[in-house]
Amino acid sequence: MKHSIRRQFALIFIGLMAGTILLCWFINSVFLEEYYIRSKTKVIMDAYETISNAASSGTYGTKEFEEELNDICGIYNITVYVMDSNSNGQYVSYNGGWELRDRLFGYLFGLISFSGEVIKESREFVVQTVQVNGDDYVEMYGRLSSGISFIMHTPLESIRESVKVANQFLAYVGIAATMAGGIIIWLILGRITAPILELNRISEKMVHLDFEAKYGGGARGEIDLLGKNINILSESLEKSISELKTANNELQKDIEKKEQIDEMRKEFLSNVSHELKTPIALIQGYAEGLSEGVNDDPESRSFYCEVIMDEAANMNNLVKKLLTLNQLEFGNDRVNMERFDIVALVENHIQSAGILTKQNGIQVRMDQREPIYVWGDEYKVEEVIMNYFSNAVNHCRGEKKIVLAFEESQDKVKIGVFNTGDPIPEESIPHLWEKFYKVDKARTREYGGSGVGLSIVKAIMESMNQDYGVENYTNGVLFWIKLENARSKTES
Repeated sequence: MKHSIRRQFALIFIGLMAGTILLCWFINSVFLEEYYIRSKTKVIMDAYETISNAASSGTYGTKEFEEELNDICGIYNITVYVMDSNSNGQYVSYNGGWELRDRLFGYLFGLISFSGEVIKESREFVVQTVQVNGDDYVEMYGRLSSGISFIMHTPLESIRESVKVANQFLAYVGIAATMAGGIIIWLILGRITAPILELNRISEKMVHLDFEAKYGGGARGEIDLLGKNINILSESLEKSISELKTANNELQKDIEKKEQIDEMRKEFLSNVSHELKTPIALIQGYAEGLSEGVNDDPESRSFYCEVIMDEAANMNNLVKKLLTLNQLEFGNDRVNMERFDIVALVENHIQSAGILTKQNGIQVRMDQREPIYVWGDEYKVEEVIMNYFSNAVNHCRGEKKIVLAFEESQDKVKIGVFNTGDPIPEESIPHLWEKFYKVDKARTREYGGSGVGLSIVKAIMESMNQDYGVENYTNGVLFWIKLENARSKTES
């Protein structure tokens, strides 16, 4: 996928991480120095408040005052020098307070030219940034109303270098965090997007009318719930398509039904009367012979009875086939289109006919074992296969082999029934599907054929709007049908 959700989320995460790092870098570069100076100014103001409170209360020379100021100086690294109105030192911090004495005098008497930046200023004090001996400080000096003068400063400790180092460290940590986070989010998103990709695969199969694939989630989260609903949708669509195909076939039949019905009725009556004439005449003749006692011996009577029973059975079989054919041609038998495995259907019929093929010494071969799904009326397709197989058994000669073959294309599945024997005369092939047509009437009569079986095949295949046919080979004959492939285009 060119723009997969997984990739999009990963890029968004990496972008957010990189943006956050850049924002932190910008804040550090622009605001950290100012914030640092403000914090230093605050601690100096705290020390000033201590000195001012001590001066107003008269306790600046006490031990408590010294201890309090020492604590402040020690904690916040502040150097302090305080002197009274007589220029005597009242407090000197232990970390170099005497060094500030000269600077205080310089400020009080105007001996020092100021070159820094004033941060805060009042009648009693000035807070400013200064540079002493190459080092930067936040410095405060002033004189209180009580006559006490003071000076204090705290080092800035190369804030610019600190900002640079902090930014470098932030960059290294940010890059490492972004890479690690990107890998982690990629792995996590892989688990999240896997069911989405599965749902996409299922939907693509559904587009090609393949409803075999199902979502296997447990319907716990939103994606799994969506997968469950897609499974329900798949089942509903398969059912609806089955119903639509059935309805479509019914509609196509109804369009031609009225035009065909009169012609079919006339043809049916004509053929039935012709086919029943011979067995009726035989039954009548042999029955009269028995009645008149033409042959009184038990063997002759038994032969007469067998002929009558055989002809009656043939008539019964013919009538059943004609009724089936009549229902098909007149559209009284509903075609139920459904999805089924044609390989399993053929295999079941071969097993059922196993005794018949063994009695006739016929070898049956079917190499296809994997399922092949097709659209059609399963019971009617089974009748087609039964007629083809029965026809193959009755006409099998030579090597006495029957081969069941399957040829799967993108849209269709071709099912062929081949039997070794004599090819069908070319002039007879166009008439094979006509009712009561017989290539070899003597041979057909021998096994009790009615000439209706292939007509039933024709009617069934046309009711499903599918192709059928026959092909001659040097060593036999192949009868075939084609059904609509129910697999997806990619699978087929």
